Amino acid sequence: MQFKNISFFVILSIIFLLTGCDSKDPEAIKNAIAKEQEPTVIELKTNNDQLISTTISKNKIIFSGQENKVVLLNFFATWCPPCKAEIPHLNRLRERYKEQFEVIGVLVEKSKTKEDMNAFIEEYEIQFPVTNHTTNFTLADAVGGVKSIPTMLLFDKNGTLIRKYIGIVPEEMLEIDIKKGLEAE
Repeated sequence: MQFKNISFFVILSIIFLLTGCDSKDPEAIKNAIAKEQEPTVIELKTNNDQLISTTISKNKIIFSGQENKVVLLNFFATWCPPCKAEIPHLNRLRERYKEQFEVIGVLVEKSKTKEDMNAFIEEYEIQFPVTNHTTNFTLADAVGGVKSIPTMLLFDKNGTLIRKYIGIVPEEMLEIDIKKGLEAE
């Protein structure tokens, strides 16, 4: 009987780690972005004090300095095991598609100091920009809200949303979608 209970909790834990709970689909995000009548600029600040300017308008998000690149917004928290588990996959994909693909980590967790984030970035060997500022929450709201983590949004090289992912995503699936984003006209 005890084995049965342990098995149940192990299986339940795996399900929670590999999935997320959210009813919003990519169309809802596109609709949220489409509501922006005038271009809205949100300045994201990375942990090394760089600014990433995001311009939201007409169903698109343009990331300054990332023009003609596929961009993956990775909404995460430092306490989230699936968020930590996907970091090596994101690093590999970023390296594989160097000049064509960028990952932007968007911390959706309050009260992390710059020093705390630097330690986290070093410990997990994060090789992509990580934003750690209150404007992260403004961006999360602008894309229709982020209700579970990890949540990732993939934009093609024109800034159009391709896909929304909730929970941990296999590297191969991300790569297929990155290739689609690179083929955008």
